[in-house]
Amino acid sequence: MDTSYPREDERKREASPLPRDHLVWSIFNTIYMNFCCLGFVALAFSVKARDRRVAGDVEAARRLSSKARCYNTLATACSVLLPLVLAALAITGVIHLAQLAQDSVGFFTFQLSGSDDEDK
Repeated sequence: MDTSYPREDERKREASPLPRDHLVWSIFNTIYMNFCCLGFVALAFSVKARDRRVAGDVEAARRLSSKARCYNTLATACSVLLPLVLAALAITGVIHLAQLAQDSVGFFTFQLSGSDDEDK
């Protein structure tokens, strides 16, 4: 058996890098920002991707890694954007209510002072 030349399996393995499993990102999303259980789903795909990578099935690991990255992206985006949108809605609501209260005070002040002029 000639060991000077690498086998075809080894050449393919060296040519294509192993896919990332995004496990740390998935754990972070599961614990801290678990929006609609997307972090948990990403964690499941990350663990499956790691298992497939260890087993040597690089194509399945790549597919599962892509799904884990997609769910992690969705979980992170939803967990960051949702509080920002809610804060923006609360701020605009407060500003609108303040403007409405100011207009109401001006309206009632005008009505009261207008009725005083009519009595004289």
